[in-house]
Amino acid sequence: MPVVRILSLIPPMTQLNTPYPSTAYLTGFLRSQGLDAVQDDLALKLVLSLLSAQGLADIRATALAQPEEARSASVNVFLDYFERYQRTIEPTMAFLQGRDTTLCHRIASRGFLPEGPRFNALDAYDDEAGDPLGWAFGALGTQDRARHYATLYLNDLADVIRDAVDERFEFVRYAESLAASQPSFEPLAQALAAVPTLVDATLDQLTVEAVEQAQPDLVLLSVPFPGSVYAAFRIAQTIRRVAPAVRIVLGGGFVNTELRQLTDPRVFDFVDFITLDAGERPVLAIIEYLAGKRSADRLVRTFVRSEGGQVTMINLPEPDISFAEVGTPTWDGLPLKHYLSLLDMLNPMHRLWSDGRWNKLTIAQGCYWKKCSFCDISLDYISRYETTTAELLVDRIEQIIAETGETGFHFVDEAAPPKMLKALADELIRRDVQISWWGNIRFEKTFTPELAELLANSGCIAVSGGLEVASDRLLKLMQKGVSVEQVAQVTRGFADAGILVHAYLMYGFPTQTVQDTVDSLEYVRQLFENGCIQSGFFHRFVCTVHSPVGMNPQDYGVELSPLPPTTFARNDVGFIDPKGVDHDLLGQGLKKAIYNFMHGIGLEQDVRDWFDLPPALPKKQVPKTTVPRQKIARALGFV
Repeated sequence: MPVVRILSLIPPMTQLNTPYPSTAYLTGFLRSQGLDAVQDDLALKLVLSLLSAQGLADIRATALAQPEEARSASVNVFLDYFERYQRTIEPTMAFLQGRDTTLCHRIASRGFLPEGPRFNALDAYDDEAGDPLGWAFGALGTQDRARHYATLYLNDLADVIRDAVDERFEFVRYAESLAASQPSFEPLAQALAAVPTLVDATLDQLTVEAVEQAQPDLVLLSVPFPGSVYAAFRIAQTIRRVAPAVRIVLGGGFVNTELRQLTDPRVFDFVDFITLDAGERPVLAIIEYLAGKRSADRLVRTFVRSEGGQVTMINLPEPDISFAEVGTPTWDGLPLKHYLSLLDMLNPMHRLWSDGRWNKLTIAQGCYWKKCSFCDISLDYISRYETTTAELLVDRIEQIIAETGETGFHFVDEAAPPKMLKALADELIRRDVQISWWGNIRFEKTFTPELAELLANSGCIAVSGGLEVASDRLLKLMQKGVSVEQVAQVTRGFADAGILVHAYLMYGFPTQTVQDTVDSLEYVRQLFENGCIQSGFFHRFVCTVHSPVGMNPQDYGVELSPLPPTTFARNDVGFIDPKGVDHDLLGQGLKKAIYNFMHGIGLEQDVRDWFDLPPALPKKQVPKTTVPRQKIARALGFV
């Protein structure tokens, strides 16, 4: 059959403040090839449907069916104050969408919204005047104060949905455990065969509406994260039922990372094709196959189910579409005015991930460094590095501004190359293109104070980058190519240029000791104290089968745990570290510390104070840091 119309879908859940960019790139590329392509965001639509007056009524009916003794505190507050929740939900959503900004005064007064358990966190923020957020927003921050309260209100409602409707529900990680490194498809198959929850039924209806409106011949499901896999299969299941002639393709970051060893044929009860790595070439091949212009054995990086019922990978070698030719992403068809600007975290840098609708754009394909031992450097999305010209990038930026009317850009590269950023900044300034932008970089010495100033002049407001474990020994083992002192100098250069800095931090790396962890936290404390970074996040190191640690564990002093037989997803792999450190226990202290550091709290304390260890591990077992207290200040020439 000739393919007439292609529908790309964003399944729940991704983000609520801006569209995930994969469908925008695919739709823009397919249109550049003369194809009829449209897109829709069912992640956003699901949340907007549930968080409406009718949606809350449906949630209430489900909650009332629970035994009273089984109801959580969040559910009880919701039921007790249901009329207020139903009366305030739609005005609050309009406020968070920027459609009714004057409501901020009523929300900020704390007399408008019902307050569930999530509001208890405000007690920790009381200032001397008894104002819980006075230190953060002051007298002039009414909009931000109201958005923070409204975000707590939505988080309370998300807890209600999780506790009363669907225990798998979260705003950004829906049913994640059913897919993440799940060796068998069975848990997903059972969930998809179970009696639908209210969330399932709502998504089913939204899928039907999307298919009826678009009338597609081919549907592309982009699955970036484990937390969007269940919903993607749910969407496919519904399309199979209501439009069995529609062909369905599954692709995206999760597939590229975790389904490379797929053998379970049941997956193809839901989808027709599964593509790996950059999607443009495989999708074009599928379209040509469906149009009768190529045979099935000439598909590219595509899993199918053979006539014998076996999963088969077909991969005719063909060159990928170059980065310069993938075209300009388009947000046409996505409800840009309906995304929610949330304020989860009061920290000015950390809030960027959930606050504001950013145009997401890539400066280069892949990573120019591709050496970090914890990273999936063997996979295409890292290993295949390509770039283009600054002129073409600014052309794309101008096209996107003309389409969306928005000048905020989030560059979503693995690590934006400094040479390209300099060229881009020069071109933006030369053409007088006024934008605000932020993105991910490596804290390498190429980012001089002069370059930071140039980037700021071109519109850069923030950068994020991996410091990982702040230990020169471990940074060398990771092959990061940076030192702690170098990171301090680079980040302070950005800060001096007025650019906010976020540091990705890691704990639990192979051979990391308790001493390493304490010293790392002391370095981080000093980076905050000296104004080098304004935000950070500690995550637990996870060994993956595609990283140097996973492929060559002996080089890192660890032994991999045996992997179970895999017919579905494989990515994370356990390992045995002879150091025997309880990293999860230490991680609680690291996360507590970084949260307080981001709010300017506790920067004078001994870092050992953050590790609240049980009696079996008395505090004296936490060693004193070996890092001199003025180490970073001296590196910066402050003392």
